[in-house]
Formats: sequence, C-alpha cells, structure tokens
Amino acid sequence: QVRLVESGGDLVQAGGSLNLSCVASGRTYIYTMGWFRQPPGKEREFIAYVKASGDDTLYADSVKGRFTISRDNDRNTVYLQMNSLKPEDTAVYYCAANRGHLTTLDYLWDYWGQGTQVTVSL
Repeated sequence: QVRLVESGGDLVQAGGSLNLSCVASGRTYIYTMGWFRQPPGKEREFIAYVKASGDDTLYADSVKGRFTISRDNDRNTVYLQMNSLKPEDTAVYYCAANRGHLTTLDYLWDYWGQGTQVTVSL
C-alpha cells in the first residue's frame, strides 16, 4: 500500500515561489500522481496531475502558467513548483495517487498524504 508524505509548505509573500515535494513509500511508478488543495472553509479542489510516465499533465485553470507538476520515479517523488503565488493560493496542499485513472475528481483517488500548509501573504 502507498504512503505519501508532503513537505515544503511555508509562509511566502505574494509573487514568491515554493516547491512542494511528495515522497512515496510503495509501488508508485505505475500510478497517476496529483496535487489537490483545500483553502480554509472550502472544499478540496484539484490542482494538477501527471501520468505514470511523466509525459502527460493536466492543470486546473487557476494555476496554469504558474504551477508545474513533475515526477521522478527513481526517487518515488512528485513535485509541485509554484511560482507567482497569490493570496488565494493559501491552502493545505495534498499529494495524491490513483491506479492510472486520469481524473480531477478527488473521491476517485486512492491514496492521500497528510497535507502541507502553504500561506501566501499580501
């Protein structure tokens, strides 16, 4: 079974950058990997996913051009590079995995990390 541990969340000023990492323990090289976030008092929302091969990605409109998802299967790690951060990006960010499905629906994902807090100040 897959265990996911996120890191890299921090306080940052608007316009700044952060790089989140998600280290997996388990057979993740066959999985679609993704990132979701949950702002305070709001539902969890899809951010991005990357296929097992690393060759295909999908981004939410809210982060296109600012965030980049990538993976290193040799290290069992997925990354989220976040640039030009905005206050509305403030949320708990979650790493997730599923068994090869290409979906933005959170309830169809199989494994979740504990989350890492990203706070963007004005």
